[in-house]
Amino acid sequence: MRTERKPTRLDRVFARLDREPERPALLDVPEMSRHRLALFAGTLAFYLAIVWAVLITSWLVRLDWQVMFFRPYQQWPEIHAFVDYYVVLGQRGPTAVMVAAWLGWRSWRQHTLRPLLALGVSLLLLNVTVGAAKYGMGRLGPHYATTIGANEMGLGGDIFPSGHTANAVVTWGILAYLASTHRTRQWLSAVSAVTSLGVGMSTVYLGTHWLSDVLLGWVAGLLILLALPWFEPLITRAEAWILGVRDRWYARRGRAVGTGRPTGRPAPLAPPASGRAETPASGRAETPAREPVAAPRTARAPVHLAPGPHTARSDRTPVTPAGSRRPPHADRHPRSSAPAARPLSGS
Repeated sequence: MRTERKPTRLDRVFARLDREPERPALLDVPEMSRHRLALFAGTLAFYLAIVWAVLITSWLVRLDWQVMFFRPYQQWPEIHAFVDYYVVLGQRGPTAVMVAAWLGWRSWRQHTLRPLLALGVSLLLLNVTVGAAKYGMGRLGPHYATTIGANEMGLGGDIFPSGHTANAVVTWGILAYLASTHRTRQWLSAVSAVTSLGVGMSTVYLGTHWLSDVLLGWVAGLLILLALPWFEPLITRAEAWILGVRDRWYARRGRAVGTGRPTGRPAPLAPPASGRAETPASGRAETPAREPVAAPRTARAPVHLAPGPHTARSDRTPVTPAGSRRPPHADRHPRSSAPAARPLSGS
């Protein structure tokens, strides 16, 4: 008795992928609703409040110095190796490659460029906004601080806001932004928020960022994710333009292949099977032109294929071979010929 194999989890995953080979009919594209607009305005106000608190050297700057003098990397040295690896989740190069690989596979499966274009727009906004804020405020890090209790602003630094934290929010948060269902989006939003905060606290543990740098970097990344619906029309137009260029290139390449003429002189046409030359409209029989000597040879038929129409074995006329079937031999005489006369000896 045969028993069917029970499908495993991997079989179910591949079966689900096979059911989704085309672009979904309805893509859940986030829109700039009133709720999202209110969140964007509140997050922007929080961003400006953090910057103002650091500029006026408020209690937030004093908290930065207290955490710096606490030296977490000396308090818990046993987790130093783990934190060194965990902070890589906020570096732009490795995270962008990992997320781009996943979104590229998803774009190929769904036949749409929106995931990759959304990632590109978010990273462009990240570089422009966070980079401008870094070099505009010029704050020095804890390892390069000059005056105890000062905010260290305008001294040529580039750590405010934290680039690791903002990059973690954007690169991992874009997965939640592009999620297919509302429930998946909620789960991925929570995971990306915890991951980005962990990356920010790792930089505080290592002493490379102030605590206020991490808070501002987290808010800066959240602002980019909240502002992405404004760029959805641009993403749609860019996708249509790229696909249009691809279609035109394919069409032009197809015409070139279809209308291209073969190199060299074409081989002459063989005469018809009846042995008569075709008579043109003028009534004169034309003799086929002979092929010049320098013309390339035409391809010969394979040895095992006989040229011309093939007939069945029963339709062929039986042919009886004439003569002996034995191969000729130099020392043998044919049976039909008379033996040579022997010379007579004696009387």
